[in-house]
Amino acid sequence: MTQTFKAWLKGDRLEWIEEAPALGESAQQVQVTVVVPSDVEAGISAIEPSQRGRQMAAILAKLANTPWEIEIDGSVWQREIRQDRPLPGR
Repeated sequence: MTQTFKAWLKGDRLEWIEEAPALGESAQQVQVTVVVPSDVEAGISAIEPSQRGRQMAAILAKLANTPWEIEIDGSVWQREIRQDRPLPGR
């Protein structure tokens, strides 16, 4: 039977985050598959939460100051989006 539990891996020990598997107190052999979330692979989890906010603000500020080569006319865009389309099944 396969069940999934979340845990912190600290060295050679698992520290259960939420619900722990009901295995009793006796030693039992189990198979552990380690799946590292993608943000951990990218090194994001190593950043302190307060630093994440600052880093995100810096990235957003850089995006806001990026010069764009195109200009979008809102009314033209709206007309293109709202064009009549054939309804499904009619």
